[in-house]
This record gives sequence, C-alpha cells and structure tokens, in this order.
Amino acid sequence: MACFLVPMALAIITTAFRKRFPEKYGINVLNLLLWGGTVALALEHVAHQEIVLYPPFLTAGISEIVPEMLMVGVPMAICCTGIWATMIAVSRVLRIPPFRLSRLGIVETRSRTK
Repeated sequence: MACFLVPMALAIITTAFRKRFPEKYGINVLNLLLWGGTVALALEHVAHQEIVLYPPFLTAGISEIVPEMLMVGVPMAICCTGIWATMIAVSRVLRIPPFRLSRLGIVETRSRTK
C-alpha cells in the first residue's frame, strides 16, 4: 500500500542535499533510481486501487502499511542505493590509468616519434 514512501523519503533527502555531495559521487544517478522506483511503485498501487485520489488516499490501515514498508520499501531503497554504489565503484575502477608494460620492468627500446 505505501511501500513507495520509503524510497520517496530517501529521494527527497538526496534531492534536497544534492549540492552538498561532490560531483564525483553522481548523486543525480541515485536520485533518478529512487524517483523512478517511487513513481513505478506508486503507479502500480494506483492501478490496483490501493491508492485513491480522495482522503484517506491509502485504502489500507497502519497495521498493513508498516509491514509492507519494511518488507518492500526498505529493501527497494537499499537495492537502489546498492546499485548506485556499485556503479560508482565500477566507474572508478574503469578510470584507472591503462596498464603499462614499463610497470613490469619492460622498457621500450624504440621511440614512437614519426
């Protein structure tokens, strides 16, 4: 019923403080992952009429909402954050300088000037 509230809360926080994160962390990618997941889950709940456009908006009670937030919302927020962290780590690994033979003690004897 309200599992999208957890990634939405995290998306609001990261969007509000995105200028405080260094650009190398690519916080906008995390924001896109979180907001995309939030919209997808919200649309799914609207399609199943679990969210309505009139008060009380959520058709379930607190006793059903909290367990769903813990079982679906929290893992989704963790998954999105994990995907983002993996993307950042891989991009850092790929940006290391290319492998050079001189690191193995092999020295080039010819010059490359033409």
